[in-house]
Amino acid sequence: MSTIGIVGLGLIGGSMAKAIKFHTDHTVLGADLDQDTMALAFASGAIDGELDGTSLGSCDLLLLALPPEALIAWAQANAASIARSAVVVDLCGVKRLIVDALRPLARRYGFAYVGGHPMAGKERGGFKHATALLFSGASMILTPDETTGAPLLERLKTFFLALGFGTVTYATPAEHDRIISYTSQLCHITSSAFVKSPTAQTHMGFSAGSFRDMTRVAYLDEAMWTQLFLADADYLTGELDTLITHLQEYRDALGDRDRERLRALLREGRELKMTAGGT
Repeated sequence: MSTIGIVGLGLIGGSMAKAIKFHTDHTVLGADLDQDTMALAFASGAIDGELDGTSLGSCDLLLLALPPEALIAWAQANAASIARSAVVVDLCGVKRLIVDALRPLARRYGFAYVGGHPMAGKERGGFKHATALLFSGASMILTPDETTGAPLLERLKTFFLALGFGTVTYATPAEHDRIISYTSQLCHITSSAFVKSPTAQTHMGFSAGSFRDMTRVAYLDEAMWTQLFLADADYLTGELDTLITHLQEYRDALGDRDRERLRALLREGRELKMTAGGT
């Protein structure tokens, strides 16, 4: 049995705490600036104690579940108190920014660090929406480097699979950020832009699954997602440019009333979806 510290008890950190308590016998210590969240975490049994300056050094594994700027600030302020035998895994949605900040701290203070990103979530955040089953069947992405030994990777893989993750995927920080800019960030921006149509206010009775799917992630934490978007701005602007180019193709075909061109564009999209797979 290990002692696991979780910094940030929102949707991801709270769900990690609940999943650990549900699936394992580990001790969980939690920290969150919101005292109501801490009270809920204690009351629900998601944490066994508070993670603070006194208990931080007892943690075998630390999971950092904060927005980018707060995560880096916490790590810089607390790195000296982390045990040299500890493993630190961040759970942030961008990797280059976080890895560039935390790897030097790990080298300086002697603890192990591996970047991470659980590919799971909900449109509504906060501990009250956290669930022990959030990660069931999901992919856990890890970004090891040349200093990460095979035994540590196997230990982390075993840990995350025990929490219900379906797979553990390995990537470089740059590869992670490039692909995530398309599979996650572009979807959030597109959804946010989509609901700005005046028609969105008059859709009742005229919408079904397509509208729900397109608008679900427009309900987001704008402060956190602004940080994520800016940290990945190079890849994300490239994906936006590609999307805008393709949207213009559809717009041109419609404007010209070009039936064959429109049919070809739609067929191309269908065939590419079949090739890409996924849900």
